[in-house]
Amino acid sequence: MHLLRLTLGSGLWTLTPVKPLKVLIVPDKFKGTLTSRAAAQAMARGWRRERPQDSLRLLPMSDGGDGFGDVMGRLLDAKVQHTRTIDAAHRPCEVKWWWQAKVKTAIVESAAVIGLAMLPSKRFHPFQLDTSGLAAVVQAAARKGARCCLIGIGGSATNDAGFGLARATGWEFLDFDGRPIERWTGLDKLKHIRAPKLRGWFDELLVAVDVQNPLLGPRGATRVYGPQKGLQAEDFASAERCLRRLARVVRADFGGEFAREPGAGAAGGLGFGLLVFLGAKAEPGFHLFARYATLEKHLRWADMVVTGEGSIDRSTFMGKGTGQIAHRCHQLRIPCIGLGGVVMASDRDCRNFIQTRALTDLTTINDAKAKAAYWLERLAMEAAGALGLPG
Repeated sequence: MHLLRLTLGSGLWTLTPVKPLKVLIVPDKFKGTLTSRAAAQAMARGWRRERPQDSLRLLPMSDGGDGFGDVMGRLLDAKVQHTRTIDAAHRPCEVKWWWQAKVKTAIVESAAVIGLAMLPSKRFHPFQLDTSGLAAVVQAAARKGARCCLIGIGGSATNDAGFGLARATGWEFLDFDGRPIERWTGLDKLKHIRAPKLRGWFDELLVAVDVQNPLLGPRGATRVYGPQKGLQAEDFASAERCLRRLARVVRADFGGEFAREPGAGAAGGLGFGLLVFLGAKAEPGFHLFARYATLEKHLRWADMVVTGEGSIDRSTFMGKGTGQIAHRCHQLRIPCIGLGGVVMASDRDCRNFIQTRALTDLTTINDAKAKAAYWLERLAMEAAGALGLPG
């Protein structure tokens, strides 16, 4: 029984707390400033300052991008492992992944290996980057005895459709003269793909994708996400030509319309590469999180839900975790508050929230980024205060 008086009139929620609330705090990351765990803790501190009588439950969330490993590792009580490999620019690095021995499950976060945030700003062009470094982590998990591997692929710096990972795990890409292609920008000359003897590394490989884009076209990896990684408009034709040729040869050599699969365009086409070259199955990252977190049980416990992310914008409501939380709360008639670094979505998009607030309501963008935890705590305190005191 929800401990609120809740009515819906003229398209607006009206509520008054009548007793202490059970509040579920389930944010995603505030990209570039706070992990989802740090965001949850800041929200909780602020809420307790205003409403100390409420019961809080913290459930940091990830839909497959930065922070995926930490979130899923905690849910599965997995142990951190370390592997030496290379980043997207082929610079040596040591990276983390997670291992749960009891259920033989490995958790890999691509952003921790080939992530855009790992590279100096504007130093490398995506034509210089690839996914090779992921191979060492996949192979380490297989050697450990993993039967299942969960891999979150958001936040990558690459646009190579998994070419580097495939080559590093034994796949050969041959041009019209039978010579090996060594860089993904040479895929426009691809004639044939030769598969390795070992193609299935795990009994189950689940790829957490945070978008549903196909590999090619106006909604594909290159045109939609390439600019975030440094691709310019003049690069689009060349990049698209390479990935289109790759998809065509894959179809000819192995069958299947993998390029059209939802999520194939995620992480610069890494979704496509994992489906084709490692036999993966794509799943929306939020659904994967919700299943392992038993989210439905937590939602049914709650009288109030607080969620959020760095930017609450139109994309929030296209399958991302924050939007999915708000939608499910609306279905269950649980009031939901959205807190963001910025809020740029329309009132219509935000209709499943009883209120949305932004750090930029309190301070400048630069200050919000510099002291994100401080301002998010203040913002949560204001959101709690707007509910009034229990009667």
